[in-house]
Amino acid sequence: MKNNKLTNALLVLSFIILIFGSGYKIGEYKSRFTSLNPKPNALNPNINFDLFWETWNKLQERYVDQKKVDPKKMYLGAIKGMVASIEDPYTFFLTPDENKQTKDDLGGKFEGIGAQLGLKDNRIIIIAPLKKSPAENAGVKPGDYINKVDGVATIKWTLSQAVSKIRGPKNTKVKLTLERNNKEIEVTIVRQQIIISSVELSYENKIVILKVNQFGDNTNDEWNKAVREIEEKWSNKQVAGLVLDLRDNPGGYLDGSVYLASEFLPLGKLVVKQEATLYGDKEYRVSRIGVLREIPLVVLINKGSASASEILAGALRDHNRAQLVGEKSFGKGSVQEALDLKEGAGLHVTVAKWVLPNGDWINSKGIEPKIKVTNEIKDGNTISKETDKQLEKAIELLTK
Repeated sequence: MKNNKLTNALLVLSFIILIFGSGYKIGEYKSRFTSLNPKPNALNPNINFDLFWETWNKLQERYVDQKKVDPKKMYLGAIKGMVASIEDPYTFFLTPDENKQTKDDLGGKFEGIGAQLGLKDNRIIIIAPLKKSPAENAGVKPGDYINKVDGVATIKWTLSQAVSKIRGPKNTKVKLTLERNNKEIEVTIVRQQIIISSVELSYENKIVILKVNQFGDNTNDEWNKAVREIEEKWSNKQVAGLVLDLRDNPGGYLDGSVYLASEFLPLGKLVVKQEATLYGDKEYRVSRIGVLREIPLVVLINKGSASASEILAGALRDHNRAQLVGEKSFGKGSVQEALDLKEGAGLHVTVAKWVLPNGDWINSKGIEPKIKVTNEIKDGNTISKETDKQLEKAIELLTK
């Protein structure tokens, strides 16, 4: 991978965390800051670091709980605060750990047990363990309720709480108390690195359902593999249409959205235009011959569809290639550059905005689908095949 990549990643926002604490020994880091700014900045001749070091000293001298005065956190927190002062939610500093996690997520990797969780009647439930995952190997089954995690009851837990407690570093253990057929069983699972697919392929009668979860490192390769299978079935008249599911896709690499759009559009068509001061304006056009240009297509979007997924959905809409079904998308129209810094840290900087082929800048507005369908799910449950009205509508349109 290149060190610098233009991204539209919304998912990295989950790592924007303000760290409050302290940094290394004053002398060590004071010399570091001095070397970075040995004299007042020409643009800000009256700015110096006296106030910074005065505050640093007072914290170290006076704070009641010295165990919380962590020098490394103070150093990184100062950088975070500097970047946050710009007040752009998409421009942020990542600590080395956060930067690594961001790259792992875009690479489709995390460490945990490998199980898809959901809610049913406000209880945490296993929707399905991933194939060959630690969860499957430990005997976890679809439909198991998770009553406890490491002895702590999951009553009133949110889904995100459950995920955060069950995930963890590889080779560490987590104990789940499961309920199956009204009986409790305990399983201890050793966490491992889990690889998540960017692209999922399934079929409903003669309709292809192609779900794209994000635009990451492996998306194009996984896409090509799925497309080869679809192309063969389309050529043999085994399928009649395709549902491209971009719901809850937070985005990723801008180039990935252009690559996927090119599967459905003629050569030379404009997919997205990038407007930037630093790099200048740039047009991204179809530069390869796609193999799914004729297959009937419906695209699913919702409020979780953002950035790169909005580019793809918007381009297909603007060129009248697909009908959009679902709910209004998130509305993120900016481009970030991901920079690798010293010590493994990272910086994401907004460097451009993008507009759709028809000239729309959808930032904070989102994309309105032509056919609006809302999935109404009973409180305490997650969506299921039976309750997915959006997918049902998309299939209906393709089978008319």
